[in-house]
Amino acid sequence: MSFKFKLTDSLVKVFPEQEPDNLKEKKIKLLQGEVFNFQLAYTFEYQSGPLYLPDLTYELVSDEGLDISVERVELVPVTLPVYLDRVDDDYLFTDPRLAPDLLVPKETNIFRPYANQWRSLWFHVVVPEEMAAGKYNIKLNIKSLDKDELIWSDELEIEILDQQLPEQELIHTQWFHADTVADYYNVEVFSERHWELIDIHMEAAARNGVNLLLTPIFTPPLDTQIGGERTTIQLLEIEKNGNEYNFNFDKLDRWIDLALSHGIKYFEMAHLFTQWGAVACPKIIVKVDGQEEKLFGWHTKATSTEYKEFLQQLLTAMREYLEARGLWEKTYWHVSDEPNLSNIDTYAEAKKIVEPYLPAERTMDALSNYEFFEKGLVPRPIPTNDAIEPFLENNVENLWTYYCCAQVLEVSNRIISMPSARNRIIGAQLYLYDIEGFLQWGFNFYNAQFSRHLLNPYVNGDAMNGFVSGDAYLVYPGIKGEALDSIRGRVFFEALQDMRLLKALEFLTSKDEAKEVIKSVLGSNVTFKEYPKGEAGKAKLLELNKVIKEKISNLVTGEE
Repeated sequence: MSFKFKLTDSLVKVFPEQEPDNLKEKKIKLLQGEVFNFQLAYTFEYQSGPLYLPDLTYELVSDEGLDISVERVELVPVTLPVYLDRVDDDYLFTDPRLAPDLLVPKETNIFRPYANQWRSLWFHVVVPEEMAAGKYNIKLNIKSLDKDELIWSDELEIEILDQQLPEQELIHTQWFHADTVADYYNVEVFSERHWELIDIHMEAAARNGVNLLLTPIFTPPLDTQIGGERTTIQLLEIEKNGNEYNFNFDKLDRWIDLALSHGIKYFEMAHLFTQWGAVACPKIIVKVDGQEEKLFGWHTKATSTEYKEFLQQLLTAMREYLEARGLWEKTYWHVSDEPNLSNIDTYAEAKKIVEPYLPAERTMDALSNYEFFEKGLVPRPIPTNDAIEPFLENNVENLWTYYCCAQVLEVSNRIISMPSARNRIIGAQLYLYDIEGFLQWGFNFYNAQFSRHLLNPYVNGDAMNGFVSGDAYLVYPGIKGEALDSIRGRVFFEALQDMRLLKALEFLTSKDEAKEVIKSVLGSNVTFKEYPKGEAGKAKLLELNKVIKEKISNLVTGEE
């Protein structure tokens, strides 16, 4: 029998046919409260004769205190790896194939290698915030299950620094689609089972660094076919009596309480007008004369008198409710998602309707055109990371950024076919340019494009040829209702953690010094489009992490 094993880092994607690189550093510095990921890559080299694949076991021997979980890395179908007319050199592959992404928790320590295929186990190390500074060891032993004999062993040395990782300051949302969770598991919206699933997926969002939650006070008008509908998901119970609307906040209370219990701090309400131009109203269910009806929707103009009167009462009631809960200053509102210059006039009309009720600092929208900010239509813009330059050049305050399926040239993204370093680089970029918030639209969108129908994310990851694979969801729905993490999510969390490491260095020195460290390693001209790429880029990212921690170590021990 001929087995091969090697430790490798979290930025390596282990493909079946490609032997991965070895882990470069086996002495790791970590801050209190930090998370560290590494992988065990393995294969069985088969040449000829009868094929027998024995079961193996892994044994983790570590000093007390470290919290280590293990997952198997599963391959998923990537049927739309790139857009053929928009692809650069910084992709791992461009043809449809199976690729590593899904992380499935190990229920036992038994695993079985594939013949002539590389696979990997993912090790997720969490350092408790209160853990004592010092050196700790993690030893990994591989044994045969039947004979209990040692086949392979390796060891990492973890040095915990006497410095806590600062709390995440970046406001971060990955849009949370509770309707697709209900659809996937075939449960009634807001049934007790649905609330259980919402709770599970909220916890998953929080552990992936989400602290701003999209909240469906009515069904969010996002990625919906014009004239079509998504499954109704409306937290507010609304009743109309004459010209007055009464609002019941019981479900919204439950939603907010769940989110707060998972450490989520901020809320963003469903968009007040339809996507791509604000020409119509969201689907809103209202009880009229004892009967529920779709009072607003595609059939209602955004500027209709009836909708204006509704918004006046809704926004007034929502402000009173949120102020009573102490959340008004932590809540954001959207007019319409992704407007462009062709519909700037309709967006302006919609904005004018809600302006008396929503202060400028409480409204924001994702867009790409600077003109919306220039005309005062979007005081808190969220430009794409490939269209952010004019906003930076004009020193727009409290700037956010986002990416989606369209940001596939030059800039960072989480597309499965991209290298993980391209995913992680955004942390340094966000810190360097003082970005306040980050948005991505798909935490758990399990529909086809335009929400035409539900799909199986284990079979189709591109919304039926709608979005490049990796765009629509960050977690996978487990068979027991779990929200299963992905490599993309773990690596993006490392990007968020890079920001926090830089913030720790800033606390000990200054923001200017922390930024100089970025420039000294990644280059003096780092932008959202220009940064080290390919294998060299990965090496630079790992070097940056090491340099930051060495500086922090020297500062806390008095050696610098």
